[in-house]
Amino acid sequence: MDSNCDFWSLQRRKGVGTSLNKLTWPSLFLSSELFSFLRASRLSPEALILRADRQKRIEQLKQRLLRNAKVQEGDKPAEDPKELIKDIERISEELTLMIQRINRTNTATDLKQEVTITDALAVRDILKLKHGIYRDLAQSATVTQDRYSKSEIKFKGTVNVTEIQERADQLAKECRELDAAIQEANWRTELL
Repeated sequence: MDSNCDFWSLQRRKGVGTSLNKLTWPSLFLSSELFSFLRASRLSPEALILRADRQKRIEQLKQRLLRNAKVQEGDKPAEDPKELIKDIERISEELTLMIQRINRTNTATDLKQEVTITDALAVRDILKLKHGIYRDLAQSATVTQDRYSKSEIKFKGTVNVTEIQERADQLAKECRELDAAIQEANWRTELL
C-alpha cells in the first residue's frame, strides 16, 4: 500500500482540507483493529466484516443516545449523550474511510471482462429486489379457502402461482451464483 495514501493526501488531491491541522486527522483516534484494516492490502471478507461491524456499532450507539436523550427532571442520564455523540462521530469517520476504499476497489476491479464488482453489486441488488417481489406475489396469490358457509366470499388467484414461484426460485439461484462470484473476487482483490 502506498504510504502517501492517507486521509489528508487524498483530501489534498481533491483540493480539500489543505489548511486543516493534521492533529485532527481521524487516524489518531482509530482503533488498532481499524488501523490494521486500513494498512491491509486485501479487500477480503475481513474488510467487509469490519464495515458491517462499524455500521452495527453506529446503530447501537444511536439507540443508546436516544434512550439517554431525556430524563426526568432532577435525574442524570445513564450515559453522557455528549460522549455517545463523540463516539458516533469518530466511528462515522472510520466507516467513511472504509467505505471509500471498498468502493474505489470495487469500481476498479473486474469481476469478469467489462463487468466491475460495482456493476455486479448493482445487478445483485436488483436480483434480490425482484426475488422478493416474486416471492411475495406467489405467497399473496396462493388462495386458501377458509370459508365456513356458501355465502362467504370466494377468492381466486389472478396469476399462475407455479410460474411466479419458479421465477422467484430462478432469481434466487442467479443471486446466489452472482454473490458467490463476488465473494470469490473479494478474496483475490487488492484493496486500493
